[in-house]
Amino acid sequence: MKYIFTVFILLSALSTSYGQEGEVRGRVFNKINNEGIPFANVILLGTDYGTVTDIDGNYELTNIPPGFYNIRASFVGFRSKTEFDIQITRARAVRLDFDLTEEAADLSEVTVAAEFTRSDETPISVRRLNTNEIERYPGGNRDISRVIQSLPGVASTANFRNDIIIRGGAPNENKFFVDEIEVPVINHFSTQGSSGGPVGILNVNLIKNVDVITGGFPADRMNSLSSFFEFTLKEGRKDKMFTQMTVGASEFTVSNEGPLGEKTTYLVSARRSYLQFLFRALGLPFLPTFNDFTVKTTTKINPKTELTFLGVGATGNFALNFDEPNNESEFDRENRLFLIENLPITSQWNYTTGLRLKRFRDNGFWTFVLSRNMLNNRSFKYFQNDESDPANLNFDYTSQESENKFRAENSIFKKGFNLKYGVNYEFSRFFVNSFDRFSFADQGLVLDVNDQTFFNSYGAFISGNKNFYNERLLITGGVRIDGSDFGETARNPLNQISPRLSVSYQLKPQLFWTTNAGIYYQRPPYTALGFRDNEGQLVNQLNNIKFIQSTHFVTGIERVIPEKSRRFSVEGFYKLYRDYPSSVINGIALANLGADFGVIGNEPVLSNAEGRAYGLEFLAQQRLYNNFYGIAAVTLVRSEFTNPNTEGFVPSAWDNRIIVSLTAGKRFGKNWEFGARWRYLGGAPFTPIDVETSSLIDVWNLRGQGIPDFNQINALRLREFHQLDVRLDKRYFFKKWNFNWYIDIENLYNFKADQPPLLLPARNDQGGLIVNPEDPTRYLTRLVNNPAGTIIPTVGIIVEF
Repeated sequence: MKYIFTVFILLSALSTSYGQEGEVRGRVFNKINNEGIPFANVILLGTDYGTVTDIDGNYELTNIPPGFYNIRASFVGFRSKTEFDIQITRARAVRLDFDLTEEAADLSEVTVAAEFTRSDETPISVRRLNTNEIERYPGGNRDISRVIQSLPGVASTANFRNDIIIRGGAPNENKFFVDEIEVPVINHFSTQGSSGGPVGILNVNLIKNVDVITGGFPADRMNSLSSFFEFTLKEGRKDKMFTQMTVGASEFTVSNEGPLGEKTTYLVSARRSYLQFLFRALGLPFLPTFNDFTVKTTTKINPKTELTFLGVGATGNFALNFDEPNNESEFDRENRLFLIENLPITSQWNYTTGLRLKRFRDNGFWTFVLSRNMLNNRSFKYFQNDESDPANLNFDYTSQESENKFRAENSIFKKGFNLKYGVNYEFSRFFVNSFDRFSFADQGLVLDVNDQTFFNSYGAFISGNKNFYNERLLITGGVRIDGSDFGETARNPLNQISPRLSVSYQLKPQLFWTTNAGIYYQRPPYTALGFRDNEGQLVNQLNNIKFIQSTHFVTGIERVIPEKSRRFSVEGFYKLYRDYPSSVINGIALANLGADFGVIGNEPVLSNAEGRAYGLEFLAQQRLYNNFYGIAAVTLVRSEFTNPNTEGFVPSAWDNRIIVSLTAGKRFGKNWEFGARWRYLGGAPFTPIDVETSSLIDVWNLRGQGIPDFNQINALRLREFHQLDVRLDKRYFFKKWNFNWYIDIENLYNFKADQPPLLLPARNDQGGLIVNPEDPTRYLTRLVNNPAGTIIPTVGIIVEF
């Protein structure tokens, strides 16, 4: 330890030796036609540093002391734009481009907020986070899926997964786009048919910003009911190569960027985990390993044509640890044996590749996107995970989801009026090889199928927006249609017409009232679309499975204080669901199942459940100002669904009732920074275990765990969950390289999260199961509490050169 402190002291001494100062270079251009804006102003807010662009819109700021700055670009006739938390160092010049939007009004009698994300296309329910906000987030561990939990309307599960629950919707109701290319999977070990997973795939080193859209969806986006995530990656350096290496508690990451000739730049990132070594040292019964990569190239073919290539991929493996820890308590021993016997052996890999071509003209641009993605999921389990006898096999599941997509969009901009239209087509394949006597053990059913299914999906949209009363009133509307051949009703796109309308009115400068209504559709998961019985029939196609429909109503008021980088908003929402899939076997909506590791929807379903989610969101946000930043978000929400075997609405698995997230940070002298986050979730509902059925020897030998009593669906509720995370950063800026170390502590006060109780079998001294002496058809079992949570400290190092 003394050597570590010696290194820190040496770094502190070295960091006082200043060489050249930092630089910012970039371009200010018209968003519509990609033409440079000459003589635009570029200033570092709160300082005397500033400049104007040249005749081509290029600018350069030099001799800037290292640190974090808010940088604004402005020009008469355009909306100003501010980029927050831009880190300037001596090691490299910052590349920062500004795309400005023309004002529709001739005079600025009203002021349209550009300090926060408000676009004419999505004027409501949009939040933005940039790369530095993501990197420094306490408890986030540089994982975007955790970071967005600070935003209003966003809940998470308390079992340390990255399931994103927005406004009472299920995790699979979210869609992710990276540079306008859809990336279906952004987490390792995701739940097929749902979403989530414990670790994110995307490297935050490459992310410029992310916009989270939770309502008022634009018509060019499809197949989602709760949110769209729009990731924008940075562009690689144009002058020379630059490298960043990060060492954390669970993985090693390296990223590199630079030029590939005069017209092309690249970004590349790779990550390798060593989480399995930490888990083995802690004596945990499971050993996960993962790897991932991201690559992006940008080619400026000519001033009007730009081509972007994107590749994202990941692999993950899940093994068991049979080592016995020392000094293990009886409960820990029983719990460890239970997990070892019941956790499936899992491996998963996925990738997305895509091309985006943008062709600009004087009044707009064409966008063409061609992409392919694939998810391979393998999972198997033997009775008590004993692979010595093939007869012990309870399930063996392999599936592949592959999609080939094409999208063409035309954007037209005129003074005060914008128009956009486009079409899309998708060819997908679902392959499944499944032997399963585990999932339906209490029903006495065995599934054995090996087949593949092909689907064609298609859609079109048109949207537009227009400003009135000197930009005080904005009206945005659109309609899209979607069809697919997975079902008779779904085949006709006129059955899935999706209109939407938004109205935004500026009550006074920087005070907006906005309202929106829209109908949206989403395909059920491939696990349901491609489910076959033992005769090879597409059961759910015969059941006429439909697109899931959700109707949204959103309204809210927003107040922005640009000069202090502050934002306050209140939004109310109401979502109505129909044609939601429900299990034929269990008689419950899939939305009431929750999410865990495994597969959701691989069973016969009917499109006959309904749902509703409604609530209020409160947000107070302070972007970096006087070295302070913070977000306070409070959400009151109800989420309820019907089930064929119950009467009326019952709470869904995502019905947390209240969500609170308080995040704040402060930058101090000599590049020290401290941040903290406290979050609170109301207790989530859960379904009790059917002890009578679960304890049957024939059932337990196949399931090895408790079976939910779906006659009491979500009848019980867990205790509330809360947690405090803190982070301390120290940065050093040298002439040709940067160094950053941090300490991140999750769950500082060691809160034990409540989880549904476990049904554990009684065991003898040799670990064997004990038969109930009063009923030889059953094992002796008992329900035990299942708290989870511990203090998780992380020490990380980031080196840039």
